[in-house]
Amino acid sequence: MDPLQLIGVAASLSLLAGWRLYATVAAAGLAMRFGLLQLPAQVHGLEALGNPWVIGVAIVGALAELFADKIAWLDSLWDGVHTLIRPVGGALLALAVVDASDPVWQVVSLLLGGSAALLSHGAKAGARAVVNTSPEPASNVAVSTAEDVLSFGSLWLALTTPAVAGVVALALVIVAAALLVLGWRVMAGLRAWFR
Repeated sequence: MDPLQLIGVAASLSLLAGWRLYATVAAAGLAMRFGLLQLPAQVHGLEALGNPWVIGVAIVGALAELFADKIAWLDSLWDGVHTLIRPVGGALLALAVVDASDPVWQVVSLLLGGSAALLSHGAKAGARAVVNTSPEPASNVAVSTAEDVLSFGSLWLALTTPAVAGVVALALVIVAAALLVLGWRVMAGLRAWFR
């Protein structure tokens, strides 16, 4: 894998960790376990994802998240609890992708991976808080399902064409930042309206 592909994998996994940490870990682990994902020698840090215990715990977490994410307000509570977990997970996934012998890139990937996961998590949590203000439950399920499809599609892209995934990850960072700004403005407007 060339450096651009490594950056694509690291960026994609970090961003996806901000949305669906457990599903990202489980899918990457299963792909590795069944030989669908062949990692080069310098990405040996991700080998732990293929461990049956890691896959099992990630699947249990993914199922719990799948359930919690479809219920209005429970999803916001779940997101609140994961405000620290997802960025740390994204940072560790990015750290596992880089060459372990280069401490400079380790620090850079740790900082950028955590920041990307925090940004995508913040955009997701903010958007879901806005969706939760809707009186009907269908919008929450629709948004959650769209997030599921986007997450798994992006994960597949990251594992099959990492360079393209890097470009998509950059686009998603821009979308996440826009969602954060939009969510902030909507919440401020709602606060002003209720006053």
